[in-house]
Amino acid sequence: MSNESGIVSKVWSFANILRDDGVGYGDYLEQLTYLLFLKMADEFAKPPYNRDLHVPAGHGWEDLKSKRGAALESHYNQTLSELAKAQGTLGQIFIKSQNKIQDPAKLFKIIDMVDKEKWSMMGTDLKGKIYEGLLEKNAEDTKSGAGQYFTPRSLIKAMVECIRPEPEKTIADPACGTGGFFLAAYDHIVVNHALNREQKEFLKDKTFHGNEIVANTRRLALMNMFLHNIGQIDGETFISSADALVADEGKRFDYVLANPPFGKKSSMTFTNEEGEQDQTDLVYNRQDFWASTSNKQLNFLQHIRSLLKSTGQAAVVLPDNVLFEGGAGEIVRKELLRTTDLHTILRLPTGIFYRQGVKANVLFFDNQPASPEPWTREVWIYDYRTNIHHTLKKKTMRLADLEDFITCYHPGSRHDRQETWSADNPEGRWKKFSFEEIVARDKTNLDIFWLKDKSLADLDNLPDPDILASEIIETIEAGLASFKAVMETVNQAEANFQPSARQSCRNGEHSLSQG
Repeated sequence: MSNESGIVSKVWSFANILRDDGVGYGDYLEQLTYLLFLKMADEFAKPPYNRDLHVPAGHGWEDLKSKRGAALESHYNQTLSELAKAQGTLGQIFIKSQNKIQDPAKLFKIIDMVDKEKWSMMGTDLKGKIYEGLLEKNAEDTKSGAGQYFTPRSLIKAMVECIRPEPEKTIADPACGTGGFFLAAYDHIVVNHALNREQKEFLKDKTFHGNEIVANTRRLALMNMFLHNIGQIDGETFISSADALVADEGKRFDYVLANPPFGKKSSMTFTNEEGEQDQTDLVYNRQDFWASTSNKQLNFLQHIRSLLKSTGQAAVVLPDNVLFEGGAGEIVRKELLRTTDLHTILRLPTGIFYRQGVKANVLFFDNQPASPEPWTREVWIYDYRTNIHHTLKKKTMRLADLEDFITCYHPGSRHDRQETWSADNPEGRWKKFSFEEIVARDKTNLDIFWLKDKSLADLDNLPDPDILASEIIETIEAGLASFKAVMETVNQAEANFQPSARQSCRNGEHSLSQG
């Protein structure tokens, strides 16, 4: 068997060859997904597995690799079409599949590369590393926009280490992208627990539930799970293509781990009276939501809270505007503090996401049963943003960079936490704020920081110009959103000002004029 680094290099080299022909990483990943599945299905059909993955007769791996030229291209197209008709996860991987490699010679070279490896004999870690590496390469391809579906793996691992998911518990991600949170949670459970047979089966088939509305991203997630031996390829998929925000499905989970897509508003495209494409803000009106809004992140936050069991735990990546925006934002923050224990906020640095200039945080909260008193008593904030600089290539954020936060978080015994900030140590990054301190802030603002930003005094520490521009735009948008909320309140007050009251005022004015 080829060594690990050799396989990774080979797979990546083919991606680069196709890129020269105008085939991006995303398209290459799709084709590799189809071919890898067909090859592994062929291997699983033979001893010692003898497992039928229901590939249609005449469209298996041996049929495909025996073809050349135009015959290969035609047969490959037919195979994709037939597999899309299959039931369960198999059909979901191939749904709406298309051949993006128009040169049959290059298609055959990729088939030959895939054929030379015994993929079913490889360890799950190796297969997963190859595929995850390609997913990250795809995220780096800014033209594809795939970066918005890719969360830094170091951040995912840190969040999972804090939450510490346990066996025979359920985990949801309503915007699961390529499945990064599921894989990290799976690995954590396997490494930290000696699982019996029933627990292993539960972990494989019943633990995870996801949503991903972007078809190609969902396809990659399903294949990612298959390569990591999660779920049944010939069974029903646990990653739905439905819009998670539309309705409450009624399912409740022990954990929710998520990084909802960036972008402040949900919108819907339609054809207007002139026959042109137009967009309108999409507002989700749900009885279980605290506020109706077109703000995508606020809707995801409300939805995530609704997914939790009464003792469920959540860790969610959200942009800064969720912490300070007025109107619906203030309502959601107050209700979150009241109905859950919002115990921790991790302020993230810029430069770690593929969308430039994003300022984000991780909110950790535990759901609680109904109570007349607010459940949040204090919020612990770790500032890993001020005076921290990361980039996607030269200075990437590693898990080691977040070890101090994990230590401060104190997984398993949060009551033993100790602040690192004090009057004697004003540079401490770990500080707590009482419920009373937070609700006394304007609009229950949770965007709290106390460290001195050295970049303000040192021009050499300033972020890149494009990051500065993005931050300025975000600040302006937040200000406009707050102004809009004020105007809506004013307009509502005017609407409630009854005609009788107006007439009474007019009568009063008339009396004064006559006096």
